[in-house]
Amino acid sequence: MTYTPPKLFTFEQFIAEYGDNPRYELIDGELRDMEPTGLHEEVSGNIAGRIYAEILHDNLNWLIPKSCLIKPPAAEATALRPDVIVLDKVKLSQEPLWQKEPIICNGNTIKLVAEVVSTNWQDDYARKVEEYAFLQIPEYWIVDFRGLGGLQFIGNPKQPTFTVCQLVNGIYQQQQYRLGDTISSPLLRNLQLKLDDVML
Repeated sequence: MTYTPPKLFTFEQFIAEYGDNPRYELIDGELRDMEPTGLHEEVSGNIAGRIYAEILHDNLNWLIPKSCLIKPPAAEATALRPDVIVLDKVKLSQEPLWQKEPIICNGNTIKLVAEVVSTNWQDDYARKVEEYAFLQIPEYWIVDFRGLGGLQFIGNPKQPTFTVCQLVNGIYQQQQYRLGDTISSPLLRNLQLKLDDVML
């Protein structure tokens, strides 16, 4: 039996072939199927709705695009597609690709990113923690509503976990919340949210 390595894509090839397909993202040239399910999309939508309500309530000049890619400047063949992304409207004018494509290149345009964990949980708990911290994104949520992450990330026994990562001196400080816990967001201080709320 021979091993066939996966086809590698450049950023440009990925955009041409999969840029409009919300199912895929690109990490180091490798195509990643994000395997979204109906429940995954429901949780993502619930999170986006809760954040958007806070944006309106606090009269923040932010937006949540329906679809968006992040092109980390240091990673040549990577295009991340977060489940929920919050952008600073003022900073969009400095984005070189935004007028033609929903692609963000500058981390300072991004206020918050949320990833809803699916079977490729390693990307959310490891790779993206590093990538989003390097981009200086102030807050990153990892929403593991099915408790899929590795034991070193969510503990034993595995259980649904909501992790809020706050950027402090270039490194994410992580706070975990379980079912029933009230989640605290340094960015959205008036947010009233529990993991239970986004799973309904």
